[in-house]
Amino acid sequence: MSAIDFSDPATIALLTEALMAAGVDGLEISRPDGQLRIVVAGKDGARISPPEATPHAPGLAPGSASVVVKAPMAGRFHVEHPASAAPQDLPRSVSEADIVGFVGVGHTLLPLRASRSGVLTRLLAEPGAPVGFGDPLFEIELQS
Repeated sequence: MSAIDFSDPATIALLTEALMAAGVDGLEISRPDGQLRIVVAGKDGARISPPEATPHAPGLAPGSASVVVKAPMAGRFHVEHPASAAPQDLPRSVSEADIVGFVGVGHTLLPLRASRSGVLTRLLAEPGAPVGFGDPLFEIELQS
């Protein structure tokens, strides 16, 4: 029997559908070659764990701080909802409840909410690119 390929989007989509059908909130699998974490979001979407503020990131004004929004699961990174016709330009102001992007597996999209209010200053991942759990996606400059 061969090992399951957790880098295959079809495998992740199948696992996600099975979790949803079973009413399970998530799954985490750790192996020596990597980690897979699938989180099935409720009606409010997923909240990103509050990131730590980092002092003066490159490209920011002295004395400012920023946070990095990271992927809560593996999938494809989307800046906008695939059905949206309006592109989201950067930089833009966001509140802690705003949806700033999505991670998708198959037909399932997990909304990503900003965990802090501030200015969404830059993308750290390419739109449409595959991302893994914990990969940096956005940088938010905190409001003072």
